[in-house]
Amino acid sequence: MTKTFAHHAIRAFALGAAIVAAPLSAQAALTLTIPTNALQANAVQAFSDDGLASFDLVGITLKPLGNATSVPNVVGAYNLPVTSIALQLIKISGGSSTGSALEFNRINEDTGQPKRVTLANFSIDFNAKKIMADATQLGQATVNKTPIFDFHERTPLGLKYQFPLSITGKQILDKLFLTTEGKKVFKQGLELPEIADEVLNIVDFGTITIDVAVKLRSKPISSRPYVVAP
Repeated sequence: MTKTFAHHAIRAFALGAAIVAAPLSAQAALTLTIPTNALQANAVQAFSDDGLASFDLVGITLKPLGNATSVPNVVGAYNLPVTSIALQLIKISGGSSTGSALEFNRINEDTGQPKRVTLANFSIDFNAKKIMADATQLGQATVNKTPIFDFHERTPLGLKYQFPLSITGKQILDKLFLTTEGKKVFKQGLELPEIADEVLNIVDFGTITIDVAVKLRSKPISSRPYVVAP
């Protein structure tokens, strides 16, 4: 099965390289989605010290779910395997970490009730400079593709093609600030106190480091969307 996944991925990479030779008018409307769940492709979200301190301030705890895992020996860093990337004009226009989730928990000090927000199935829109996720507040319906963070590209994407079948890419995104929608999700879903309002407006929540290589995983990552349990 691993071999089958790899063949699909490598064939897609080869097709992406072939786009270079296509007429510009045809390329303009073409988006190629490449599966990467069988390859060593990862996005590591590392929350900043200020971000972690803001969680501590209001009693938020965080845990990875689904495909997501904690990075060993690095506090506040989580690996979100990249399950697909999207190419436009041989430029990466997007990427997805389908099946990964981060769960944020908090106890409302006034009521003693547990509150929870789950962000799952992350995607990056490089054109709009947004990081999106399926956002679920405890007891409410999931809102798919909610814009959570704005970002800045600290380093340009080092996308390299080596004939005939190798594409690698590495990039660091920084200045992760909550969008208006992201702030609303956290404020409502976790019932944050008023003191959190200004904090959410000014905190840079860290970085995301993306690393894609044509190297097989020992076992393909599931590309099924993560579904929050009722």
